[in-house]
Amino acid sequence: MKKILLSFFVVLLLGAIVGCSAVPEKNPSLQRQWMLVSFDKFSKDELIRNKAEINLTGTMEKGRIKGSAHMGCNGMFFTSEFKSGGKVKISGVGSTMKACQNMDLETAFIQKFDKMTQYSVEGHFLTLSDDSGNVMKFVAADWD
Repeated sequence: MKKILLSFFVVLLLGAIVGCSAVPEKNPSLQRQWMLVSFDKFSKDELIRNKAEINLTGTMEKGRIKGSAHMGCNGMFFTSEFKSGGKVKISGVGSTMKACQNMDLETAFIQKFDKMTQYSVEGHFLTLSDDSGNVMKFVAADWD
């Protein structure tokens, strides 16, 4: 009887361990779709017309979120790591290579996005900034 009971507890413990490790990390305040509403010299109307956004809804693994972005032409991808103290690291930025008529927004975004070093989330707004004073402000797409 002891062997059966011990076997049952071992199986139960192993099931709990495997079940817990399979649960992905999630940060609902960050892992959303974000619409770009303020950046550089671009007007809010231009950003909306281009459907400028970043998407952070991907799975978080070891504190890193694989994200995507769109600024009106090419699809972009990147890895982001939001750390304590409002620090952010954006790396591995790449994109498809379509040639479009007006790529000013996309070019400016790609040049500055991986230079962002700080972030803050206040309500439904995400703000990214760098040490040179460049700022990108986003609003959550699911905000009514």
